[in-house]
Amino acid sequence: MLFLFTLISLSVSSGHNFSSSLLHALYSKQQRSMAAAEESLRKALAEKQSAVEAQGDAVRALKAAKASEREIDAAIAALNSLKLEKSSIEKQLQAAVSGNDGDCALSREAFRQAAVNALERRLFYIPSFKIYRGVAGLYDYGPPGCAVKSNVLAFWRQHFVLEENMLEVDCPCVTPEVVLKASGHVDKFTDHMVKDDKTGTCYRADHLLKDFCNEKLQKDLSIGAEKAAELKHALATLDDLSAEELGAKIKEYGITAPDTKNPLSEPYPFNLMFQTSIGPSGLSPGYMRPETAQGIFVNFKDLYYYNGNKLPFAAAQIGQAFRNEISPRQGLLRVREFTLAEIEHFVDPEDKSHPKYSEVVNLAFLMFPREEQMSGQSAKKVRLGDAVSKGIVNNETLGYFIGRVYLFLTRLGIDKDRLRFRQHLANEMAHYAADCWDAEIECSYGWIECVGIADRSAYDLHAHSEKSGVPLVAAEKFSEPREVEKLVIAPVKKELGLAFKGNQKNVVEALEAMNEKEALEMKAALESKGEVEFYVCTLGKNIPIKRNMVSISKEKKKEHQRVFTPSVIEPSFGIGRIIYCLFEHSFYTRPSKAGDEQLNVFRFPPLVAPIKCTVFPLVQNQQYEDVAKVICKSLTAAGISHKIDITGTSIGKRYARTDELGVPFAITVDSTKDVTIRERDSRLQVRVDVEEAASVVKSVTDGQRTWEDVWANFPHHTSGSADDRVLRDSSTQLLT
Repeated sequence: MLFLFTLISLSVSSGHNFSSSLLHALYSKQQRSMAAAEESLRKALAEKQSAVEAQGDAVRALKAAKASEREIDAAIAALNSLKLEKSSIEKQLQAAVSGNDGDCALSREAFRQAAVNALERRLFYIPSFKIYRGVAGLYDYGPPGCAVKSNVLAFWRQHFVLEENMLEVDCPCVTPEVVLKASGHVDKFTDHMVKDDKTGTCYRADHLLKDFCNEKLQKDLSIGAEKAAELKHALATLDDLSAEELGAKIKEYGITAPDTKNPLSEPYPFNLMFQTSIGPSGLSPGYMRPETAQGIFVNFKDLYYYNGNKLPFAAAQIGQAFRNEISPRQGLLRVREFTLAEIEHFVDPEDKSHPKYSEVVNLAFLMFPREEQMSGQSAKKVRLGDAVSKGIVNNETLGYFIGRVYLFLTRLGIDKDRLRFRQHLANEMAHYAADCWDAEIECSYGWIECVGIADRSAYDLHAHSEKSGVPLVAAEKFSEPREVEKLVIAPVKKELGLAFKGNQKNVVEALEAMNEKEALEMKAALESKGEVEFYVCTLGKNIPIKRNMVSISKEKKKEHQRVFTPSVIEPSFGIGRIIYCLFEHSFYTRPSKAGDEQLNVFRFPPLVAPIKCTVFPLVQNQQYEDVAKVICKSLTAAGISHKIDITGTSIGKRYARTDELGVPFAITVDSTKDVTIRERDSRLQVRVDVEEAASVVKSVTDGQRTWEDVWANFPHHTSGSADDRVLRDSSTQLLT
C-alpha cells in the first residue's frame, strides 16, 4: 500500500500524470491478494499453534515418563523449531495485516492530517466556536471555503435547476411536528445509542462495534480465519443490525465504554432531530428539519398548478438541515448542521421514461449492484444503458439522474475511479422504495455516501394527503372519455352538519380522502353494524359515523381524466461531504524548487477554485503595479475572482501561497506590454499581451478553451527569460 502512495507522490511531484484507472486496478488487485494471503496465513498460524501445543504435550509426557535425556532433548529441539516457524508465520501475518489495513491506515491518516492542516491553516474551514474549545460536529467555512461552497452550489443550480427547468423553492428550517409525524421522522429517524452505566456518557452502538472489529482484525494475530471472517461479516452488515442484534454483539465481544471501561447499557433508539417549540406558549411543538424534501412535498399542489398542471416536473431546494448526531466524527463528513441540495422529480407511476435519457445512456462508470455485493464481488464499470435495459436500475428516469449525478461530480473534480454507484440491499431499502442507489466517493475515511438517488414511489404524497386531508394528486386528461368502475363516496352533509356542527368540513374532507380499501371496509361495517368509529386526522380523534351520514358505492361512469398520486425520483446531495471529498481528491504535495521542503497544492478545477487568478508585479515597481491594477479592473469587469499581491515577496513564495489556495492561474507582470500566465499544476507559462490577459483567463475558467489550447497558441515562457526581462527593463529605466 505504501508503494502505491509513494508512486502517486512521485508521479505528481515529477509532473507526470499517473493513470488513475491503472492505480485503481493495482489497488483492487493488491487488496484481493492481501486478503487471500491473510486468510491463508491465519489458517497456517492456527495449524502451527496446534502443532506447538501438541509437541509441548509430548515433551511433558516424556518428562513424566522419565524418558532418556536424548529423547527429551530431541523433543525440545522439535518444539523450539515449531516455535520458530510459528514466530515466522506471525511476522508474515503481521506484515499482511499491516499491508492490508495498518500501513494503508497510517498512510491515509498521514495524508488526511496533511490535507486537514492545510485546510484549517488557510481557513477553508475550522471548528466552530474555537476560542471556547468548539462543539463537536459544528464547523465554520472561512473565505476560501465559502467561495468553494458557493461555486459548487452555483454549478449545481446551473447543472440541474437551469438545465432541467426545475422549480426552485426555499422553505423554513423550523418544521411543525405534524409534518414530520406524517413523514415518519418523529417515529423512525433514529440511531442506536448506548450509555456508560456509571458516567452516562453516550456512544453510537454501531461505531463501538466497528472500532472493536477493526482493532481486533489489525492487532490480534491469534484469531483464526473463521473468527476473522466473522468479524469482517459483522463490519459488512453493520448498518442492517437491529438494536437487539447490536446489543447481543456488544455483549458477545465484551465491548465496554472506551474512556472508562465501564459496562454499557442496552442499545436504544435516539431520535436525531433537534426539537423546538413554535411561539411563546410552547404548545406548538416543532423540529429543526432533518432534510429539505418535506417542504417540497407539502407544496406539491401549488407547484403542480404553477407548472400548468403538467407532469413530469421537478422541484429543487438548497438549504440547511440539522441532525443531532450522537458522537459526530470524521470532520465535515458527519456534522450536526449541514447544507443539502435536494430534487423531487414528480412523474406518472405508469410512465417513468425520460425525454433526455439518450444523453446519458452511453456513460460507463463504476456500479455496484446488490447481487455483486451479496456475492462478495467488487464494483465494475458498467454502461448505464445496459444497467437500465437489464433491470438493474429500475427505470429510465432513475437512470437519467444517476448519469447526471456522475457528470456533476466528475466535472467538479471528483476522481471518476474513486466514485461508484452502490445499490441499496433489499434489507436497506425503505418498504415503499422501488429502487435506491448511493453515489459513494472514496476518501481517506473509506467509501462515503455523498448523494442518494431513490425512486420513493408515491409514499410521501400519500402520507401527507392522509395526514392533512388535502389530496396531493395529478390528473391525465383523456382525448376520448373512458368508461370505468368508480368508487363513489358521497358524504351526507346535512346529517354530518347536525352531528358535528363546526367540524363538518373536516369530516367531509376525511371521508372523501379515503382510499378504496378503507371505504369498502367502512361500507361493510355500516351495513352490518349501522355505525363505525372513524379517525379524522385533522381533528386528532375518532368519531362515530352512522349509516345515514355517508353513501359508498361502485358505479360505472365515463371519465374524462385519470387522477393519480405521482411517484417521486429523489436525488439528495450532501454538499459538505462532496466538498470534503473534493478537498482530498484535489490535494497533493510537491517539492519546492530548492528541494528542501514539500509544498501543498490543491488541484481545484477552475469551475470550483475559490480564486481563479492572482496578479503579481514581479518586483516592486510603480509601472508594473499600475499595469497589475489595469489587469485587475479587466478581471473584475469579466467577473473573474482574483487577488493582487504587491508585497514584494519572492515570486516563488507568492506562487506557493496561491497554489496552496488552489488558484489555477497566476499573471506575473514583468513588462508594461506583455505578461506571463502560469498554470498551477504544470507550472508552465505563456506570454500574453496585457490587453489579452483577462480574456485568456476568462476563456479557460469559463471552459471555452483548455490550458492545452492556450499552450498551443501563445509563446512559451521560462523563468530564466523572466529574469532577463527584469534586468533589461531595469537597465532601460536607468538610462531614461
